[in-house]
Amino acid sequence: MSKYLSAKEALEYVKSNDRIFIHSVAAAPQILIDALCDRAPDLENVEIVHLHTECKAKYLDEQYRDSFRVKSFFVGANVRRATQDGIADYIPVFLSEIPKMIRETLPLDVAFVQVSPPDKHGYCSLGVSVDASHTAVECAKLVIAQVNENMPRTYGDGMMHVSNFDILVEHNCPIYTVDVPESTDIEKRIGNYVSGLVEDGATLQMGIGAIPNAVLSCLTNHKKLGIHTEMFSDGVIPLVEKGVITGEMKKLYPDRIVSAFIMGTKKLYDFVDGNPGVMMMDVALTNDVSVIRKNPKVTSINSAIEIDLTGQVCADSIGTKQYSGVGGQIDFIRGASYSEGGKPIIALSSATLKGVSKIVPTLKEGAGVVSTRANVHYIATEYGIADLYGKGLQERAKLLIDIAHPDHREALDQAAFERFGRKLV
Repeated sequence: MSKYLSAKEALEYVKSNDRIFIHSVAAAPQILIDALCDRAPDLENVEIVHLHTECKAKYLDEQYRDSFRVKSFFVGANVRRATQDGIADYIPVFLSEIPKMIRETLPLDVAFVQVSPPDKHGYCSLGVSVDASHTAVECAKLVIAQVNENMPRTYGDGMMHVSNFDILVEHNCPIYTVDVPESTDIEKRIGNYVSGLVEDGATLQMGIGAIPNAVLSCLTNHKKLGIHTEMFSDGVIPLVEKGVITGEMKKLYPDRIVSAFIMGTKKLYDFVDGNPGVMMMDVALTNDVSVIRKNPKVTSINSAIEIDLTGQVCADSIGTKQYSGVGGQIDFIRGASYSEGGKPIIALSSATLKGVSKIVPTLKEGAGVVSTRANVHYIATEYGIADLYGKGLQERAKLLIDIAHPDHREALDQAAFERFGRKLV
């Protein structure tokens, strides 16, 4: 039977050498994190694991180094510097496999989650993040839940009976929000190109970032689109309101938006609250290739840090410096490539803000290959689209140079000549 305690009382149950999971993204329960840090003098060798989380990762502060060790399944901004400096660590894993990893390889002692208050039937909701947090609740020996009346009640796997939580801590606070910035001219140009690849009746997956939002803004004249994705943000709302996103052509969960987590403004959270048209599901389902492929015309839109002339995609590191994670890119590239009429797309600006080309002769030393050259199909920049599928290495190089920034095309041509021993035509 669940019991209500203060955060301080709840954290008395945490012991040295425990492994603790923290609820993902915007759902990270800050009151429990603060209470954990307050207990630091009494703890040692506590391992903290999580996906991308928002807000400050207080447990990484220098004063807590003897108490906590952090391993993340995806490197967010709040743990990036610590990971690059070797203070925290990163576990490379496909997003779809994290629940399995928790069940079989990384048993949890404690899970911290944030939920909506129980309804009259005793059901709470994991709200804005189900992802692997659903599995963490099922598997952890002890589950401590912050109960927050501001957490949206979402349908799907995140709807869990209060008896799943051992300790409840009542604390109402705003759910973390992030504003959607106005698209730049470059992002709009990329959005226009990518939107031309999206067919009516397509099932969309969007990664995190400005480019997916720019693509969504260009789809207002499309019809019968569906959403099956690992995450979405505010960009889908206008398309639902205009009747562009209906889900009627999907074979799995027709007429429903399917996602594992969301992050955006309060408007987004109000949109999903009590909305039976949105299903928040375990990431082992949303990102399962065998599930993704069953929907028609799956169009996945993901980003990259750099791409070499053969099509190798680095999306998680800058050289040896870990920047993000493998995430769900491969899950959806494979799912889209198997889907009837599917289109896997990698979209990125041609150069960094400092003018450095993102299309390069070779990846930086130590860079991680998230999507291999055998996985990629479409690459999009503000200069056009390169369809690499079925193309040889020399053809790929020529197509990629054609969509590189004009300032770098001559150098890329020279690099290709040196690599292949002939001028590309």
